[in-house]
This record gives sequence, structure tokens and C-alpha cells, in this order.
Amino acid sequence: MGLTMAEGVPRAALRPYVTRLCAYRERYDRPLTRTEAAVPGAVLILAFGAPMEVGGARLTSFTGGLGDRYTVTRISGPTEGVEVVLTPFGARRLFGVPMRELTNLVLPVDDLLPAWSRTAGERLAALASPTERLALAESLLSARILTAPPPDPPVLWAWERLVASGGSVSVASLAGSLGWSHRHLVARFHDQVGLTPKASARVIRFDRAMGLLREGLPLSDVAASCGFYDQPHMNREFRAMAGATPGQIRPRPQLSRGADLAS
Repeated sequence: MGLTMAEGVPRAALRPYVTRLCAYRERYDRPLTRTEAAVPGAVLILAFGAPMEVGGARLTSFTGGLGDRYTVTRISGPTEGVEVVLTPFGARRLFGVPMRELTNLVLPVDDLLPAWSRTAGERLAALASPTERLALAESLLSARILTAPPPDPPVLWAWERLVASGGSVSVASLAGSLGWSHRHLVARFHDQVGLTPKASARVIRFDRAMGLLREGLPLSDVAASCGFYDQPHMNREFRAMAGATPGQIRPRPQLSRGADLAS
């Protein structure tokens, strides 16, 4: 009973586009409701078994774009599959649509990639071992992502600067370095990433703070390190993106995308 996971390491060519690759199995003796925190990436679930309630909809394999809010999921039966976390550019190359069309959405993978989704689900379900499933998922992702048009280099650079800074670099600084107007940067970035640079910085900063809290750092140190104005500011951001206060985040390694809430 419970959750079992096997992590994979994407091949080098896929790492700029896939930040997590994980095979999992879940089985509980009663329905489980979980709060899934926002992450600076697009989550793809290729699953088989009982459908999961996601934001009120019953879905099996599902995905979406980047978001700046938490999602509530409910598991009511045994399920298994592969979870993938994509960078915005990995998601753009996989789905082939502007990421602004997927912001804060969760939808069946069939809606975006019907043939690919069916093939992936059938082939993954036919394999028994997590290692085999991870290898197949990597192969299926590579076949689409690595043959799609490449990312817009200036927007990719701006995203990487935001990530490297923990969300602290200013939009004005990014625009100035690129020689673009603020409006032009926001428009190009929103199309490629799905969030504006300012919203992306919020999610990146929040995700960094989550990681530090899980390592057991004191709240005051996390707030100062991540650049929150004060404790109320940090509380507001966590409520919006984790559905919890910072004090409710357990200081232990993350087992799934959801926030681990203290009882």
C-alpha cells in the first residue's frame, strides 16, 4: 500500500527539456486527497489504472502548462504510470502549441497528442518493470521533443537567467540585456513559457523556498534567502501556490509533486 517510485535520469540531449522522469505505483486503502504545489515546469502524467480527480475532473493521462496556483487531486483506486516534468521549452516542443494557451490548465493528453498518447499508454502498460517504462518514456519523449523546432534563443536565455537567479533578476534587467522593450519581452516570453517573466519569477522563487524548507532551514532564513519582503508576503505566496503556509511544509525530501502538509 502507498506510493512507490523509481526515478530516471534523462539522456544528456533531453535534459534541457525534461527535469524529472519517474515511474510510480499508488495504492491506498481509502481515497486520498492531495494538494499539488505549483512547479516551474509542465507536468505530464502518462497513467493507467483508476482515473484521478484533478481539479474536479476525472482524468487518467493528463498534462497542462505552467501555472501559478496549486491543484487538488484525489486518488480513489490503484494507479500507476510515468510522471514527467518538462521545462516550458520541452513542453512547447512536445505539444507544438504556444504555451500561453495552456497556462493554469489541466487537460487530457489526448486533447493535444491523441495518437501519441494512445501509443504511449498502450506500450507503457504492456511493460512490467519501472526501468523498462522509464526507458520507453525517454524514447517516446526524445522522438518528439528532439525533432521539433528549437526554442527561441533570447527567451530561453531569459528563462535560464531567471532560474539561475532563483527568480530574483528583474524584468527590466532582462529586457535591457536583450535590447528589448518591456512589452516585447513580456509578449515573447508569455508565448514561449506560458507565464509572464514576473509570474515565472514568483513560481521559481516559491519552488526554491519549498526546497529549502524541505531541507529543514528555518522559516526566517528561507524568507531572507529567497527575497520575500516579509513573513506575510511569504505566507501569501505559499497559500496561493501550495495551498498551505510555510510552517505546514514538512522538512523532508519531496516524494511527489504535491506539498507534504503537516498534520
